[in-house]
Amino acid sequence: MKHYGNITDRKLRIAVVGCGRISANHFSSIERHAEDLELAAVCDVNATTLEANAAKYGVPAYRDMEEMLRGVQLDLVALCTPSGLHPDQTVLAADHGVHVVTEKPMATRWNDGIRMVRACDDAGVRLFVVKQNRRNSTLQLLKRAIDEKRFGRIHLVHLNVFWTRPQSYYDQADWRGTWEFDGGAFMNQASHYVDLLEWLIGPVEKVQCMVSTTRDIEVEDTGVMNVRWRNGALGSMSVTMLAYPNNLEGSITILGEKGSVRVGGVAVNEIQLWKFSESRDYDEQVAAANYQTTSVYGFGHPLYYRNVIDVMRGTTQPETDGREGLKSLELLIAAYLSARDGRTVSLPLEF
Repeated sequence: MKHYGNITDRKLRIAVVGCGRISANHFSSIERHAEDLELAAVCDVNATTLEANAAKYGVPAYRDMEEMLRGVQLDLVALCTPSGLHPDQTVLAADHGVHVVTEKPMATRWNDGIRMVRACDDAGVRLFVVKQNRRNSTLQLLKRAIDEKRFGRIHLVHLNVFWTRPQSYYDQADWRGTWEFDGGAFMNQASHYVDLLEWLIGPVEKVQCMVSTTRDIEVEDTGVMNVRWRNGALGSMSVTMLAYPNNLEGSITILGEKGSVRVGGVAVNEIQLWKFSESRDYDEQVAAANYQTTSVYGFGHPLYYRNVIDVMRGTTQPETDGREGLKSLELLIAAYLSARDGRTVSLPLEF
């Protein structure tokens, strides 16, 4: 097992690279864990955004990531940049001996994801891939029920992601809606739901996918996917960014021989059905697990950062490292290959 040097005697020094939409969740998580984390720098190519955040947090500002890595002593970087930039930025951080926390998806190409994992392995640094939805209270209960095999054999699984992203959303920046930097509805907006396919149900055997595009973008804004798992379960997923007029639903339904569960709401934040042949003491926690959300991001980032801190302190193992991140990236790439070629794609992509 690879040994990473644990940092136990001081705060972890972290920089945020990319100060756009998702970075607010990282800044607030760093503040929440102020006893363990110290924001040491911010980096962004947009001078106005950069200066605003540098002034807000009172830290040095950099337009160039390599210049930042040379100029500031860092333990971690949080990559909140367009997805297509994550690979090169991860390799750059690894070359400077800095651990990486990257937003989803970790990359837009399979080979880039492999390259990120290898670079961090070779440099002896950790690669964390943010999958904050796994920490949602509703999904934690569902994961527990699956791990305890309360469903018996799982027959059918279905996920819906019915959200809205108007043309103005994609027009915010040139990289949005591109294959190279962003990916489509499956890869970007719904990637946390694609992650649930593997994390909850298990390894996937085959994928069939079809996609369509209505907005003025390169990538898909709507898609459907059929899935066969190695355990024999069948499932499907329907995704669109064209719901009118607001975000409508983010849900997962699991039907098994001894149980049926539906977790819905706008972002899997409400357990709407919880039926099992045998009860357990934590079933009464179901109502309490539901929560209101004003954001499809949920409230998982601070909990995710708790794991990052504990891993860096040497007291636990990472929940989603680079290899775990590759599992959902592999599914996404398989889905896109299926949609492009009109064929069923078997996993793994390579042996």
